[in-house]
Amino acid sequence: MIKGSIATNEATLLDTQRFPPTWFTRMEESDDALFYARPRKVVHLDDDAIAALRDFYSRHLEGGWQLLDLMSSWRSHLPKLMRLTTVGLGMNAEEMYDNPQLDDYVVHDLNRTATLPFADQQFDAALCAVSVQYLTQPVQLFAEVGRVLKRGAPFIVSISNRTFPTKAVSVWRASNDQQHIQLVAGYFQASGRFNTIQAEDHSPHPYQGDPLFIIWGYAR
Repeated sequence: MIKGSIATNEATLLDTQRFPPTWFTRMEESDDALFYARPRKVVHLDDDAIAALRDFYSRHLEGGWQLLDLMSSWRSHLPKLMRLTTVGLGMNAEEMYDNPQLDDYVVHDLNRTATLPFADQQFDAALCAVSVQYLTQPVQLFAEVGRVLKRGAPFIVSISNRTFPTKAVSVWRASNDQQHIQLVAGYFQASGRFNTIQAEDHSPHPYQGDPLFIIWGYAR
């Protein structure tokens, strides 16, 4: 259910020329591989928000596409009847092995190496579900996503309000929902790799349950 578009024009975006390093510090700076070594087979959205995300995917993805599921885990919330070829990239092999919607997966720490281990223009779409708050090099990663996407392919980023606070970056912890949306839109813009950046509120029940905001753009 679309609750309304959210402005992401240049006048409302954060200053994308300056992302101070202090924004991307974390309460817990220990090796991410240690933090994610233990499988956490939980979902980070309630059932209604998952249904809303799956509905959005069903309207913006096409059968037969090759997808990149970034920061992947044991569930991807993709449309159940749509035939897709999906590569997961995440931190825990056991979680991704148990994901029935992944055809392949790669264990890769994006905070250690933002460069993606894929060819130019390899994918028809990329997804990042409720995990962008953990990125310490988001602009570099968004540029890499633009590189591995075919021209005109969407990169769909969904956000909510659940997080592991010790691993979320400081700018995320200090911001509200609207600022989170503008921050992610700023990543898209600063990467220089995307056109037509959009954001919508897809929260199933405002002020009840998990909110769901979706920000996306199309690779140049």
